[in-house]
Amino acid sequence: MADEHNEQPDAASDNETRPPEKKKSSRGRIILTCVVIVLAIAAGIYWFLTRNEVETDDAFTAGRAVSIAPHVGGYVTELLVNDNQFVRKGQVLARIDPRDWQAARDKVAGMLEKSQAAMQASDMMHQVAMLSYPGQLVRAQGNLAVAKAQMFKAETDYKRQHSVERAATSQQDIDYARAALEAAKAQVLSAQGAVQMATPVQPNIKNAQITISQQEGQAKADQADLDNANLNLEWTVIRAPCDGWISQRNLEQGNYVRAGQVVLSIVEPEVWVVANYKETQITHIRPGQTVDIKVDAYPSLKLHGHVDSLQKGTGATFSAFPPENATGNYVKIVQRVPVKILIDDGLDPNQQLTLGMSVIPVVHVDTQGHADAPPRDVQQAAAQRQKEASTAGHETAAQ
Repeated sequence: MADEHNEQPDAASDNETRPPEKKKSSRGRIILTCVVIVLAIAAGIYWFLTRNEVETDDAFTAGRAVSIAPHVGGYVTELLVNDNQFVRKGQVLARIDPRDWQAARDKVAGMLEKSQAAMQASDMMHQVAMLSYPGQLVRAQGNLAVAKAQMFKAETDYKRQHSVERAATSQQDIDYARAALEAAKAQVLSAQGAVQMATPVQPNIKNAQITISQQEGQAKADQADLDNANLNLEWTVIRAPCDGWISQRNLEQGNYVRAGQVVLSIVEPEVWVVANYKETQITHIRPGQTVDIKVDAYPSLKLHGHVDSLQKGTGATFSAFPPENATGNYVKIVQRVPVKILIDDGLDPNQQLTLGMSVIPVVHVDTQGHADAPPRDVQQAAAQRQKEASTAGHETAAQ
């Protein structure tokens, strides 16, 4: 009985303490609901304010790094630049020992003088030939006329010896007349041969003229060799092809360098951004749209630019080992498309951008852009080729 009496007060006390716990739990639910609502509203406001902004952290600065390689080989006698030094276009960077190339140039110059002298001699011979060959023909014709006259005289004497009485002549005179006639005939044949040899006057003159052309060609070839030798001698002085900073210098005085060996690089001042956006992010990106750029190295630097172009191919397509999706099991991976962004303003001379720095570009897709489609005639030509290929495929299938 006493235990039952004690349990009743305990039950009554439990009933008195339950309502406050319910009030606390209901108050917590209200606070949690308010927090969720505030977060949802904040998320909605953030989405509304950034709905036209496309951002990526897979972006880096890029530029032109010009590789410098000598045209000729040799030992470096002078090195006039240091690492990270700014140089101007045309400034001398280094000098290569020029003595071998000087000797080669002098040798070719001598060959040119020799060929020019031979050309002048051929020209003089051509002038002589224009008078000599016609004269030789006239002389040969004159000798032939003389030989014919001698033969006529010899024939006449021979006939006279046979027409007189035997007693009025002697066998010796008859033999002399016969020998003279035979000699005269031989002289005529010789003169005729000389005339035949002297007849091609114009071909002989043309041959002399061709010799001049050959010598002119040789002189031009030697002149080209001399020009090349002068270039080689000039190329022993290595000059900067553009303004920029010396980078990747692996050249020292006394080193032997070969033609085409990269000895240093020059980084030009112009810098742009290459942003690798996911293929799902470039839906509304167009050339000409404005871009805000943040640089990790300089948090206070705020750059502004615009989209210049989108690469016509993903990064994987132009990699050294492009994917072969037709083999093996296929796992879909979101590809990235490089987007070139030019910097318009915001650069600070005291905060230089180097190549490869990490940046965060934000493209405002709600700004004005333009299409980068090919010209209309190119599109029409491509469509025509596709149509022809499709027609050929249908004809092959029909056969």
